[in-house]
Amino acid sequence: MKVIVTDNIAADGIDILKAAGLNVEVLADLPKDKLLNHLSDTDAVVTRSATTVDKKFLDAAENLKVIVRAGVGIDNVDITEASRRGILVMNVPAANTIAAAEHTMNHILSCLRLLPYSHNELKNKKIWNRKRWMGKELYGKTVGIIGFGHIGPEVAKRCIAFNAEVLVYDPYIDPKKATNMHCKYLFSVEELIKESDIITIHTPKTEETINMIAANELKIAKDGVILINCARGGLYNEKDLYESLKSGKVSAAGIDVFEHEPCIDSPFLSLENIIVTPHLGANTQEAQSRVAIEAAGEVINALNGKGFTNALNLPMPDKQLPANLSPFLKLAEKMAKILKTIMDGTDKKIEISSSGPIAEFTPILKPFIYVGMLKEYLKESLNYVNAGIVAEERGIITLETATTKSKNFTNLLKLTLTTSTGTRSISGTIFESGQSRIVSFDDFSIEVEPKPILIFMKNRDIPGFIGNVGTILGKASINIADFRLGRQKIAHEAISFISVDTQLSKTVINQLKAIDGTLEVKQILL
Repeated sequence: MKVIVTDNIAADGIDILKAAGLNVEVLADLPKDKLLNHLSDTDAVVTRSATTVDKKFLDAAENLKVIVRAGVGIDNVDITEASRRGILVMNVPAANTIAAAEHTMNHILSCLRLLPYSHNELKNKKIWNRKRWMGKELYGKTVGIIGFGHIGPEVAKRCIAFNAEVLVYDPYIDPKKATNMHCKYLFSVEELIKESDIITIHTPKTEETINMIAANELKIAKDGVILINCARGGLYNEKDLYESLKSGKVSAAGIDVFEHEPCIDSPFLSLENIIVTPHLGANTQEAQSRVAIEAAGEVINALNGKGFTNALNLPMPDKQLPANLSPFLKLAEKMAKILKTIMDGTDKKIEISSSGPIAEFTPILKPFIYVGMLKEYLKESLNYVNAGIVAEERGIITLETATTKSKNFTNLLKLTLTTSTGTRSISGTIFESGQSRIVSFDDFSIEVEPKPILIFMKNRDIPGFIGNVGTILGKASINIADFRLGRQKIAHEAISFISVDTQLSKTVINQLKAIDGTLEVKQILL
């Protein structure tokens, strides 16, 4: 398999990719407009912020399966279009955490003491002027941190070490994550802005966070506030920040990232109360080595189907699913395939009902359910990445119900599929021993292990039926590994799931259909 590295990464990562037997091409020095000519047969791409992975890029990379961003920010990758094509997008969010946190502290301390300017005056102008460069201490200041994922907590640790008070705003975390670190958690960003002497942002760049701090937010900030951005360009409104720096409302700013990069002609560069660096947050030897090593590992695992840690276009990274619940992923897929194999007609609606601890993880089950329903018909064009999009495009309605309480089982998953021919349901669970079981089908109670080859039969509950089934399979030299029966005495009907060692031919299936009392026969290949 082929991997193209479009931007420079540490040699450690390249060596790991080659050692795994992958064909690696490093095209970091190739002009980006010529890069497209080299993508047609690549299986994976490792990129950084300098390469734009857009529709044109993806059109050229017709064999692409995996995109790994060697770093955190992913705004240069069209995740929606990649997902539509079934391409897995991953990043390396934690490898440069320490480097980014330390660089943030560089900017905070430089803004407090204006160190670059005193350095420049002494070194380049040969001026010794202690009085002009009167600074401020971090000790006793209030630092507001917006975003508390990987980097925010590391910045908090360092600020606390300086005896600063730390405020935290992040609507996507449990407040205890902040309070357990002796930080004060706030429920509104406005409150944080009003109370902070120094504000530093550590969020991804999304529609929600672009221009997160602009003129209105700056009006309510303390006079002389210090602003830091070592995350993504555009989180501060650059025009409004420039005006606030000029007026002195913002006493100083430390900016490592810009809305448009490279940035060499910004009005910021004319100001004397701003510290600027050319996107150096992750630029340490240690961080770049870690990023390259982790990116290479993600490529290898993804191409070999061994894991999708840090996948951005799966509902939830697999590392967050508790180990005792992970068997539900494959069970959900098998249950959906059983339903779809038994049912004819066009899919209309899938209802997903989960109870017990598994209810919290319904979102991650959905792509597995869609794959179980659709894979047989869409083959290679469908995978866990694009399954949700494909289901939506096919007009399949998805309804979800979830409850943490479960009556008869610790966890229970029920799927109800409606097609143009009717509605049927299946329920399954994972026992404490880790064994997967189907525990009901339609209104029949039954316990079935979802083995690779199953024969589903529905029949009138009459004497001799099971014997006739055994006779036909025996004559065809089909060994029965397991036979599970469910009965409804009032309806005088029964269902059976028969596990066999070899697939049935069409002739044998037709013989089963011809048995007196047979209502349905389906062969299910799991």
